[in-house]
Amino acid sequence: MRLPLWKVFKAILMTLGALALLAGVMFMLANFYVLGRTLGRIEDDPQKCVSEPVGIVFGTSHWTRSGGRNPHFEGRMDAASRLIHLGRVNHLLISGDNSTRYYNEPVTMWRDLRGRDVRDEDMTLDYAGFSTFDTLARAKDVFGVERALLITQDWHLPRALFIGEAMGLEVRGCAAPERVVSGLWRLRLREWVARVATLGDLYVWGREPHFLGPLEPLDIMPRERDRLLLPPGMFSASGAPSGDDTARESTTGSPSSTPR
Repeated sequence: MRLPLWKVFKAILMTLGALALLAGVMFMLANFYVLGRTLGRIEDDPQKCVSEPVGIVFGTSHWTRSGGRNPHFEGRMDAASRLIHLGRVNHLLISGDNSTRYYNEPVTMWRDLRGRDVRDEDMTLDYAGFSTFDTLARAKDVFGVERALLITQDWHLPRALFIGEAMGLEVRGCAAPERVVSGLWRLRLREWVARVATLGDLYVWGREPHFLGPLEPLDIMPRERDRLLLPPGMFSASGAPSGDDTARESTTGSPSSTPR
């Protein structure tokens, strides 16, 4: 005996509804799992952040798509420079996207931090930090980092801390200053989706970073060393470019202008 068409349709709708409900529950549980694992490891005051040998600064565009200065960039640079000057970190690993010759997040961050009186020898530039995952994988496998303070916005830190811990790093988070701007809710929503994708990256499909390379341990200089000891016109011990013409700032927005 054939079922009436409306009963078949009703059964399909109920099945789809149950699947959607299950997906929603799994989505929320995945986020709560990441948030729970990183609870209590984030500080929002640089003066209260724990001292670590290295601070990892995550890249973002200097500019928004509308042409204004990116407040997330400004917050990260403010936090990174304050942590150096407070002595909470001895060295900054500046990691970002340099996928084209006209878009160079690490050099843009380096220039900004120089303007905030951060010494060249206290910075190392990582040009292949195309994502949060890549930045942390390279910090461990290329730059030999074992302990670090992660410097980015508070909504990005749980995912970054979770990835770092899964990779075997000892990490804590120092939240960059944040101000209310239009579209912030979209970033926060995007981050909820990214946390779920992170679990897949780590435990399901075994994601690998785009580029690794030979081990290049960070050259962490003593804080009291004067920058005048470095020969003029030379590269600093950290590998930072010594001239302003090495790369120019991006003047347009980029798809990678928010945490990846």
